[in-house]
Amino acid sequence: MRMLMLALAAMALAASPALAADARQPERDKKTVVDFYEKALNQKDFDAEGPEGLRAFLGFLKEKFPNSRSEIKRVFADGDYVILHVHAVREPGTRGNAIVDIFRLEDGKIVEHWDVVQPIPEKAANPNGMF
Repeated sequence: MRMLMLALAAMALAASPALAADARQPERDKKTVVDFYEKALNQKDFDAEGPEGLRAFLGFLKEKFPNSRSEIKRVFADGDYVILHVHAVREPGTRGNAIVDIFRLEDGKIVEHWDVVQPIPEKAANPNGMF
């Protein structure tokens, strides 16, 4: 049954270039967000990305936590949204934070952002871990 569904989906995409283009959009959006995250948060390149609020935040990170690093563990796309699951460490040698960043895109550009941040505990409450 699964093979039939996959075959039907492939035929639908092949029959309609518009559907095929739409199917590629989530991958393009994921690339846009990951590229932004790398430039902005890891390279702290506020000249390459963003309005003044982001520039101020990146200036703070660059000054106070020059060795901070964010490792993207997972990337999800759903419609106009891209969600990142991130391990962020501001100071080397610390456990850091688990972060979920949610981005909304319009025409391939990031237009909104939300996040949820949780300090990584010394001992996890379950055997699954944070990532």
